[in-house]
Amino acid sequence: MRAWAGKVAGSWYNAFALLWIVVIGMQWVTYTEPIWFQETTGLVALTLIGISLVDIIFPIKQTYRFVIKAIVLLFILYYMLTSYSIFIPGEDSSWLVDFVIATNPYIWFSLSTWVMLECIIRLAVNAKRILVFVGLNIIAMGILDSFTVAVLWEEVAWIVFAAMGWLVCLHLRRFQLKFPQGWKRLRRNPLKVIANVVVIFALIIVAGVNMPEVPPVLTDPYTAWVNYRGDVIPAINTAGGEGGLNSASESGYSRQDNSLGGGFNYDYSPVMTITTTERSYWRGETRDEYSGTGWEEPSTSRRQFDEVESGNDLENGDGGSIQTREVTQTVNMLNDEVYPVLFGAYAISQVQAINGGTEFNQLDWKSGQAELHWDSNPRELSYPSTYTIVSEVPLVPVERLIGETHEDLYSSSVNDNYLQVPNNFPDRVVNLAEEITAEAETPYEKVGLLQEYLTTNFSYTNNPNLSLKQSTDFVDSFLFEIQEGYCDYFSTALVMMARSLDIPARWVKGYAPGQAAFGEDMALSQATGNTPTLSYTVTNADAHSWAEVYFGEEYGWIPVEATPGFNMPLLTEQAEPELAETPEVEEAEQEEELAEPVQNTESSDFTVSPVIMWAAGAVLAAWAVYMLWRNRFSLHFYLLRLRIGKPLTPDQKVVIETERWIRSFRRKGFKRAEHETLRESVQRWESEAPQVAGELHSLLKQFEMARYSPSHVEENEWQDVQRIAGQMKKRLRTARA
Repeated sequence: MRAWAGKVAGSWYNAFALLWIVVIGMQWVTYTEPIWFQETTGLVALTLIGISLVDIIFPIKQTYRFVIKAIVLLFILYYMLTSYSIFIPGEDSSWLVDFVIATNPYIWFSLSTWVMLECIIRLAVNAKRILVFVGLNIIAMGILDSFTVAVLWEEVAWIVFAAMGWLVCLHLRRFQLKFPQGWKRLRRNPLKVIANVVVIFALIIVAGVNMPEVPPVLTDPYTAWVNYRGDVIPAINTAGGEGGLNSASESGYSRQDNSLGGGFNYDYSPVMTITTTERSYWRGETRDEYSGTGWEEPSTSRRQFDEVESGNDLENGDGGSIQTREVTQTVNMLNDEVYPVLFGAYAISQVQAINGGTEFNQLDWKSGQAELHWDSNPRELSYPSTYTIVSEVPLVPVERLIGETHEDLYSSSVNDNYLQVPNNFPDRVVNLAEEITAEAETPYEKVGLLQEYLTTNFSYTNNPNLSLKQSTDFVDSFLFEIQEGYCDYFSTALVMMARSLDIPARWVKGYAPGQAAFGEDMALSQATGNTPTLSYTVTNADAHSWAEVYFGEEYGWIPVEATPGFNMPLLTEQAEPELAETPEVEEAEQEEELAEPVQNTESSDFTVSPVIMWAAGAVLAAWAVYMLWRNRFSLHFYLLRLRIGKPLTPDQKVVIETERWIRSFRRKGFKRAEHETLRESVQRWESEAPQVAGELHSLLKQFEMARYSPSHVEENEWQDVQRIAGQMKKRLRTARA
């Protein structure tokens, strides 16, 4: 066991190199998470970690390690395939053959990961190759960040962090090989090395975060390429930068929610027609984690889906228990776009048909958010051209809800995700929300006042003036600086102000109702007295976002509109149209001026976690205190120099050092009488502590030379006083222990 532990300790550099490679590899796993199947992403991640652990734990011959890695790889394949029910082991003898068949194509992902890991650890053996490897990863991430909808600044930051750690480990390894004796002494006191490394990383983090924004001097390749083609660069949400706004983006269903803002042009190309009996907002997806610049995609652990089967009702996790109205919708798509969800009125309760059939293999139901997801894997069918769904639209009992207190509504536990507020969320937003709702007593009244404040105090525009933006927080800059915008501004502000008042809320995106077509079906329904069936044409200009507020288990989620000029088609028992009155607009005017945006362009904003920032600041503060303590004597001499107006002589420094070690000796219990000279005190102390008699004699000699001798102390001799006094204190401490 001791021999194995020694081998593991001896291969420490390989272990750390694998750690940094895994960190870099996991950034690519993060990038592929929304692209690949969940089982594929998990398989690659486990393979990366599993193969690395084998290399770390088993420092044995390559042949034996190869066999262990192959076994681990097969175990990971078996675990992942059985976890996702891709392979179900049977009791007959053919299960092994079935397992081999089921591993295709997943085994190729595992083998590719294994081969790449082996190649990297063998090729990246010096600083130059490590820098080339890291540089290629950063370049690839930068290209993907520029030419796709992915925002990869955080991944790039982690790659840079791993590169720094890797180079530090390589430097220590070279020191170990070149100076083995020095390495042995270093191992006895590793805290010095660790402390220096931590301080360097903390300096980089603090300096990087607080670095002022400087406009680029050179044109980046992406901008040069776009300009060469004669295209227009999409709008960028800058934090108070120059240049204003480039509103080249087109309105449509948002695909990137973590960088809200910018501007857009109206795109009236048709998306779908919806035939139904109730006018509604056509709901798509929800978001609950606010980052300060927008809304984060849910992590893999929060992507819990249920199967969708024909004729079965879909469970709405937080739907409430109030009365609902059943509404059937038939959707016909008018473009070839592939969307992540199927759209419908809140809340979808049943799927009746997809492209005229009842096979729903590509549908996944997310009950907590009431989202009907479409698996758009290219190997399968394309996005449905038509589908029919049934929704249970809640009838909100406004008169009863308005009197429900916070304790009445939230007596049971509430999901913390819907109360999430960033650690650095501006206080003035919270204070504004409290000021607006000061006279309200119930959550419903508070939400109504917030809604009324937003719709009456801010103007709607598709091209907000971003030159006014100074705050890095999206909501804060909207409320106090820009003070104009479109639906993303209003809906996000309402959600975050409600959360600041401990009212659960979430952000929703989808489409506004669209334009209704009054035709023969409408006339026939009116003649027969039936509920009229209308067909709504929805365009990219109808893309919209709004808020949903949770009013407890009984009422569930209630949609709330905060954008001026938009009228939420909310069903109530009293047939009241909305939570609070909003300005009415003409139908044509709403189409021209209030259509909604847009696929938000990505932003280069990257924020470091406040925990990391505070930790880095604490490290630097501790380092500063340590450096002051370590150089306290030099600092003392410097202050004395300032006081007397000229440098201290070596004689004066010896006297000052003598006074210091005498005070230290007194704290150890060695008293000095007032009538005693220093020689008399030292003679007595030598008898009381003979183990430090030699040091006391040397210190006395230095003092008498500096104080009484006509010859002067040399510059280097006064430093001997510090050294000898330090040795004396250590020896005295050891003897007493």
